[in-house]
Amino acid sequence: MQRTSPRAPNPNPNTWKQNKTLSAEPSHASVPPEKYAETVPGVAELFRLRWSPRSFSGRPVPAEILEAILEAGRWAPSSYNEQPWRFIVAAREDAAAFQSLLSILLPFNQEWAKNASVLILTAARNNFSHDESANRHALHDAGAPLSYMMLQATASGLQSHAMAGFDHAKAREVAHIPPEFQVGAVVSIGYPDSADKLSSEQMKQREVAARQRKPLSELAFNGRWGQPFAK
Repeated sequence: MQRTSPRAPNPNPNTWKQNKTLSAEPSHASVPPEKYAETVPGVAELFRLRWSPRSFSGRPVPAEILEAILEAGRWAPSSYNEQPWRFIVAAREDAAAFQSLLSILLPFNQEWAKNASVLILTAARNNFSHDESANRHALHDAGAPLSYMMLQATASGLQSHAMAGFDHAKAREVAHIPPEFQVGAVVSIGYPDSADKLSSEQMKQREVAARQRKPLSELAFNGRWGQPFAK
């Protein structure tokens, strides 16, 4: 299957939001070559530029950019348009809120996430609001706005890193999450920095390693399970 070169040209400026106060056009200079996704032709440039760093500079995210990231998540699709998700947002300028969310992370994640600009904890309502029946797809639906927010962060010149490594019970306690909601994930957002600033050799190696994904033939099937997708 033909794949596009990792040295593809910059995206057409017309495909990016023109209000530069809300969205800065990503550039290859801000994405290490090994993190630029090699894909089949036709994949939007934004998807190729998004990656999950651990080294962040700690530089504050302007309020209007953070609002745009959250707004992108608000427009994600969901079953019955329930929008079961909620976001607990802590910018590092609010030291108490930031430290509170940071404290729920496992030590390995705390070590690098402490330099993020923003931490966001997601939660999802367990039941549909129109009849209180169980929403078995609540967490699935809550993943959609998380992806939207991460892509909007990339479109704004930032990057993000989602985490499952945290204490769910403590998250519920410190964020005062009601019992009718389940805890989802934590995402860190910020401006990428040098891998050399990471504290361990393991993290440094991960930071500069090439991105890898399973082949599409293992993930997508034609009509039935085990029949690899073919165009």
